[in-house]
Amino acid sequence: MFLTPGGQVSLGKIYRAYRLLQQFQFSFHSKTSFQYRTVALQPGTFQFGLEPIGVSDADHLLDEISQRSLSDNNRLLFEYSRNNRHLEALKLFVGTHRSGLPFDGSSISCILKVCGCLSDRTIFKQLHCHCIKSALVDDVSVGTSLLDTYMKTENVVDGKKIFKEMQEKNVVTWTSLLSGYSWNGLFEQAIEIFRQMQVKGINPNPFTFATILGALANEAAVEKGVQVHCMIIKTGFESATFVANSLINMYSKSGMVGEARAVFEDMKHRTAISWNGMVAGLVLNGLDLEALKLFYQMRLAGMKLTQGSFATVIKLCANLKELGFAIQLHCWVHKNGLDSAPTIRTALMVAYSKCGKMDDAFKLFSITQNMQNVVSWTAMVSGYLQNGRSEKAASLFCQMRREGIAPNDFTYSSILTAHPTASLFQIHAQVIKINYENSSTVGTALLDAYIKIGNTGEAAKIFTLIKEKDTVAWTAMLAGHAQIGDTEGAVKVFMKSAKEGIQSNEFTFSSVINACASPTASVEQGKQFHAISIKSGYSNSLCVSSALVTMYAKKGNIETANEVFKRQQERDSVSWNSMISGYAQHGYGKKALKVFEEMRTRNLEIDEITFIGVICACTHAGLVDEGQRYFDMMVNDFLIDPTMEHYSCMVDLYSRAGMLNKAMDLINRMPFPAGATVWRTLLAACRVHLNLDLGKVAAENLISLQPHDSAAFVLLSNMYAAAGNWKERAKVRKLMDERKVKKETAYSWIEVKNKTYGFVAGDHSHPFSDWIYLKLEDLNVRLRDAGYLPDTNYVLHDVEDENKEAFLSQHSERLAIAFGLIATPSGTSIQIVKNLRVCGDCHNVIKLISVIEGREIIVRDSNRFHHFKGGACSCGDYW
Repeated sequence: MFLTPGGQVSLGKIYRAYRLLQQFQFSFHSKTSFQYRTVALQPGTFQFGLEPIGVSDADHLLDEISQRSLSDNNRLLFEYSRNNRHLEALKLFVGTHRSGLPFDGSSISCILKVCGCLSDRTIFKQLHCHCIKSALVDDVSVGTSLLDTYMKTENVVDGKKIFKEMQEKNVVTWTSLLSGYSWNGLFEQAIEIFRQMQVKGINPNPFTFATILGALANEAAVEKGVQVHCMIIKTGFESATFVANSLINMYSKSGMVGEARAVFEDMKHRTAISWNGMVAGLVLNGLDLEALKLFYQMRLAGMKLTQGSFATVIKLCANLKELGFAIQLHCWVHKNGLDSAPTIRTALMVAYSKCGKMDDAFKLFSITQNMQNVVSWTAMVSGYLQNGRSEKAASLFCQMRREGIAPNDFTYSSILTAHPTASLFQIHAQVIKINYENSSTVGTALLDAYIKIGNTGEAAKIFTLIKEKDTVAWTAMLAGHAQIGDTEGAVKVFMKSAKEGIQSNEFTFSSVINACASPTASVEQGKQFHAISIKSGYSNSLCVSSALVTMYAKKGNIETANEVFKRQQERDSVSWNSMISGYAQHGYGKKALKVFEEMRTRNLEIDEITFIGVICACTHAGLVDEGQRYFDMMVNDFLIDPTMEHYSCMVDLYSRAGMLNKAMDLINRMPFPAGATVWRTLLAACRVHLNLDLGKVAAENLISLQPHDSAAFVLLSNMYAAAGNWKERAKVRKLMDERKVKKETAYSWIEVKNKTYGFVAGDHSHPFSDWIYLKLEDLNVRLRDAGYLPDTNYVLHDVEDENKEAFLSQHSERLAIAFGLIATPSGTSIQIVKNLRVCGDCHNVIKLISVIEGREIIVRDSNRFHHFKGGACSCGDYW
């Protein structure tokens, strides 16, 4: 109701009178109504169901308005504005102007703010023209309102122009400019305006502080935020509730939860916004249980729960996967009539999705069909993807497009993970069409999708297109290099990101350390990144420490891997599986099984990866019965269906033990055709145990699966050579030539003083080649004195025995060891890597060298690690 000196006038009459006034095309200036849009709503926009009124009724209504004084009209105008009744305020202003009553600066200032809230730029510009015509633009309150409205309607250029032209500026003016920059996401400019205020001696008010704290929070400029906090204390504004709320927000977004909590605890008067901000801050920083506790305290404090309260706590349920509590909250919001609010509805869908209740989420989505927006559609698409239903997600994405809902950057970021169900290339084309490719979120998702299909070239192109590369984008690119074993590329990306001032996080360190686990990576590189992670405070992070366990185990330092494992404050399945696999690869089968039994004792999650490590441990240690028992345990007790990898491990277990027929029987009983790995494993065992018939079967199957893989031909050729069947060996070699299959050259690498050196058999290319061969001659003499006799059966060439001995003495691993002995200090360990299996004769020689030279020698061949020390090997001569 409008309150007037003569009584009450219904709002309906005001609307009817206003509709009639539309016919006169009221304008604030002399131009026609078609040159400028008039201050009028489009006819038919609102339906009140009222009967038409005549001109006399409208005139009567305007007469009632004209009876009020300027102060009465202003008071009513301000009341509407304060209560967000913007349409009523605008209609009152139009009627007042029509009645011929004068305006002052307060009237214009108020109605300008109303236009800003209604986001109607055309009406606002008409008002601006009227201000210029009436000379009200020089009024500081009017100028400030013009500035504020231009900023709120995203017209930053005109807003800045207004600010520059204002003759008089006060703290409200400066705060409006600062707020406008923040409103439009120009946080750096907002921070600069705050700096200029200090230079010009403008004392900030509480609203200024609240605004600048928001800008600093979004720019992660927490150091400047702390300085502003000191200024707030100095000026005595820390008791202002909304300033304290902004401090909580700033500290929470900067990860300084303790400081946020301290501000919250010191607040004398806490509003629902204060409680919601603190709860949201705890959720943001992963402190879900503390957030839940604070929510209960909020209820005990008698705070009225708002939409923001429910949205935050429902999100909390999603994080904790607390389905029961989410259902209770759903009932609660339904009872209070809040379940139709978009934020709450979407939060509920996300909660049900994360709890695996996609049918309930979809039911909620369906019953709100008329209120669906891009956020709710994206929530459903993401939910289906998180629950492994990529086909349903892709179908929903297509339906979304058909219904005219334009996907946003989060939608595309989600659906890109659905490849190959949803075509990566088609989605990429859509992304290019709407110019989302240079968006940080979409660009990073695209980059990650191409990395997962092994197309690092395309990923690198996308990476260069991303305008604002954040830590996530850099980490994704780094992880791409790590995935393909490109340690050098990963290190370059890490160093470049550091130069550009990108703050590395735990995932960045995890990725670069994983890259250092590559066989070609330098041992020292991994250690250096370990040191950097310690310095940065991330070494105890779960993903980093797990990556360290894996890296040290793969680089031959199983003792350090175990030390990191023992120091882990918490462990995930990656940590446990890495230790089991690490012990297995290093020949410590019993230690691996001990770790597995500890997992069982603690009732930890055991998956198919765990059992691959356990069976491998039994394989390398020759524990056939134990391996069979664990395989049966996996199938019967843990109800895990064996994969190709599990069967390959079992075939390897039997084959190494010489139980070739049992291995073949297992292959015949597999529920799917044996893969290349299975046949290669069997063929290698046939070569060792000289089972020509079975070896030929394995070779034929392997060649049919991988016609150009040299392993099948070489193993079959070597098997015939070892059996003295040179004729069949020649046939295999001839077949290799006909099919243009090249034998993989045997290489050995050693790292000395951060530089890696490679050797091949009979290599003379090294700068210290003469010294290396002198050392080999010296070793040969000392080896013979120690009782060594060359085993020429490992020379698979039809030559004289004398030449066979020469071949053996110049194997690549011996050259690498000889170089290591002359290039490293006495007593230090030597580590080499070989791309093929170390031969039996070299294995015996290295055992003797470890005694003669008093060194530990670690050899990583294609099968496992060998730790030679004191004349013995960790494999127990079983490999």
